[in-house]
Amino acid sequence: MLSVRHLVFDYPGHRALDDVSFSIEPKSITALVGPNGAGKSTLLRCCAALDRPFAGEVTLDGLDIHDAPRSAHQRMGFLPDFYGLYDELTVRQCLTYRAAALGVPGGDRAARVHLAAERMEILDRLGDKAGALSRGLRQRLAIAQAIIHEPALLLLDEPAAGLRHMEKQRLAALLRQLRDGGMSVLLVEHDMGFVMDLADRVVVLDFGTKIAEGTPDAIKTNPDVIKAYLGATA
Repeated sequence: MLSVRHLVFDYPGHRALDDVSFSIEPKSITALVGPNGAGKSTLLRCCAALDRPFAGEVTLDGLDIHDAPRSAHQRMGFLPDFYGLYDELTVRQCLTYRAAALGVPGGDRAARVHLAAERMEILDRLGDKAGALSRGLRQRLAIAQAIIHEPALLLLDEPAAGLRHMEKQRLAALLRQLRDGGMSVLLVEHDMGFVMDLADRVVVLDFGTKIAEGTPDAIKTNPDVIKAYLGATA
C-alpha cells in the first residue's frame, strides 16, 4: 500500500524529519504520534504529496507520489488539522461540489454523495447548511468530502481534536468501518487513548526521528515511548 523510505525533510535551519521509514498495509489504521514538534504533520503532508522531501521516497502501490502527485491524489483523501467548509451551502451541495472538484463524473455524483454521507452517518443532514452543524458533524462532513472519490488511502491530521468523548467514540467506529470496507487510514493524533483503542499499528516520532513502531500493546510498554511521549522516567 504506502511505503515511506528514508525520508528527510528540512526547514531553514531545522531538520524536521531524519531518515524516517515505515509502511502501511491495506485495510489498516496506522497512527502517527509523538510530542509537539516531532514532525508528525510534516510527515503526513509528505505522504499526501503536498510537501516534497529533501531525500527519500514515498510510494503508493509502487507509484512514486512526488513524481506523479496528480495520479497519487486520485487514490488518496486528505483532511488537514485546520479545514474550511462552505457554511452557506447544504451538506449535499458541499459534497456535490467536492465530487466535481475531484473529477467524479456528473452521472456518478449523486450516488457518491449518498454513499459518503451514509458512511459518515449524515444522510439525515443532507439538507442542512454546513454552518449549522455541530463540531462533530462538521468533522464527519469534512471526512465525507475527503472520501467522496472513494480513495484507497485516507490521511487525517488530528481528526479527534475538539470532539467530546462520545463524538470520538463515534468517529473511531466510523473509521473502523472504512477500514473494514477496504480503505487504509493514516492519522496524526495527540490523544493516546483514542489511538490505542483505534489503530492497528502505531508509529512514534520524536525530534523528527522514528523511535518506535508496533502494535498499540507493544507501544504502551515501550520505554522510549514512555520517556519521549509521556515525559516519564523510563
